[in-house]
Amino acid sequence: MSAVKVSSKVDEEVWDELRELAEETHQSISGVLTEAIRDYVHRHRVRPEVLLHLEDAMRDHEELGRLLAE
Repeated sequence: MSAVKVSSKVDEEVWDELRELAEETHQSISGVLTEAIRDYVHRHRVRPEVLLHLEDAMRDHEELGRLLAE
């Protein structure tokens, strides 16, 4: 997989914690950042199958939704 160079600003305290974590885990800062970004995206992205289940549940309980809205 190819790498992309990024530039950003972070709080100095957070940067220091990231650097310390990289040292403690014997990883590069780039490796820790890649892992952190991957975890963040994974936690915050809604998977398509979850949306399908939500749509199914809303359709199955449409009448209940109308009653609750009254």
